[in-house]
Amino acid sequence: MFKIKITKWIVPMLAALAIASCKAPAITATADQLPMPETFAQNSDTANVSNLKWRDFFRDKHLQELIEVALRNNQELNITLQEIEISQNEIRMKKGGILPTIALKAGAGIEKVGRYTSQGAGDATTEIKPGVETPDPLADFGVKAVANWEVDIWKKLRNSKKAAVNRYLASVEGKNFVLTNLIAEVANSYYELLALDNQLAIVKQNIDIQKNGLEIVKVQKQAARATELAVQKFNAEVLSSQSLEFKISQEIVETENRINFLLGRYPQQIVRDTSDFVHIAPNFIAFGIPSQLLANRPDIKQAELELAAAKLDVKAARAEFYPSLDISASIGTQAFKPSYLATMPESLLYSIIGDLTAPIVNRNAIKAEFRSANSRQIQAAIQYQRTILNAYFEVSNQMSNIGNLQKSYELKLQQVQALTRSIEVSNDLFRSARADYLEVLLTQRDALESKLELVETKKAQFNAVVNVYRDLGGGWR
Repeated sequence: MFKIKITKWIVPMLAALAIASCKAPAITATADQLPMPETFAQNSDTANVSNLKWRDFFRDKHLQELIEVALRNNQELNITLQEIEISQNEIRMKKGGILPTIALKAGAGIEKVGRYTSQGAGDATTEIKPGVETPDPLADFGVKAVANWEVDIWKKLRNSKKAAVNRYLASVEGKNFVLTNLIAEVANSYYELLALDNQLAIVKQNIDIQKNGLEIVKVQKQAARATELAVQKFNAEVLSSQSLEFKISQEIVETENRINFLLGRYPQQIVRDTSDFVHIAPNFIAFGIPSQLLANRPDIKQAELELAAAKLDVKAARAEFYPSLDISASIGTQAFKPSYLATMPESLLYSIIGDLTAPIVNRNAIKAEFRSANSRQIQAAIQYQRTILNAYFEVSNQMSNIGNLQKSYELKLQQVQALTRSIEVSNDLFRSARADYLEVLLTQRDALESKLELVETKKAQFNAVVNVYRDLGGGWR
């Protein structure tokens, strides 16, 4: 059997007709860039945070160990890694659509047609080979290789593959963004744990001071220099501080569990060094020009790649309006007996077919897909602008926060020093009956609150520096 079907002269005519009749809807997506300030701060140095590895930024060895465990075990990060694998497979699938597909087909069948039909009459009167009886019914055995190929005339398939590549790169940047946030979250939780440890130590010291005052007022009551009211007031302050101690202890447990969750493990104690937390100075970060965010932040890179992929999707959707050329070919052997399959050239079959298809009428589905692709492109452009705007405000807010927290910490430190001295003064005055118990209690309460606020301010300083490090695109290397 021999079969050849190919359109030779009608192909150019049909292509011209299809192109003339399939003008795509004129919808364009605009992504005007938002004007950004030239610099975050005048006379500021260039920020090289993105080039700074997290090991060089976080020097605490216990924190480094926690981050390493988080990078290995964190479930959200592992989910993101699977997203990258999915994107890689998408590229392989799109790449496969560009290349021809070749398949091997083998089949067997039997067919009985009516004698008084054109096919039946033809089979009955046809002598296949002298001396060979035509079987009835007629069987059919065949083995052939089949190839199909869509010729990518308008780059529809190639644009789809490029879009998949951009989405793969975007997923890699998404992984980097998850890394940045994960490291920042572990660091912030770690510093919160150090702050709670220091607050717990302060409360315990304050309880000792209050208990000492309670013993003094009890002695004074026995000497008729104080009343039962003073004793109960001192006792109530002790109980209040002890209640605060358990509250902070619970917060420590919850913070440890939050860190363990980020590390992808069951609850266990977090090893840390709590000594001298209040006097540790956070790392200094220089701020640079906002345009560096475009080169540093993974989420901005991701949004940019998503926008590029959306633009390629529009091109691929527009190509659906144009004619598509499909070429199919096959070669093999076919016979009514398996023993005749190797008989050449009688059992040989081959074919080559070229089909040119163009949408002419009822193109609503193609138009809808094109408009949807165009709308997704506009969405990606707006999301890109929104990501840049959000990045700028995040850095701007944290930059201002660092400066204000430094000033607040200096004032809080002076307040703590003053109130610490006032505790000694109030106790001396109380012993000499020159101050009443309420003044002593208020002084101790104010000193406790100021010390706790000082630790809270120090924690906020560390958090602000970590957040700036994250917002400037550092942490994922």
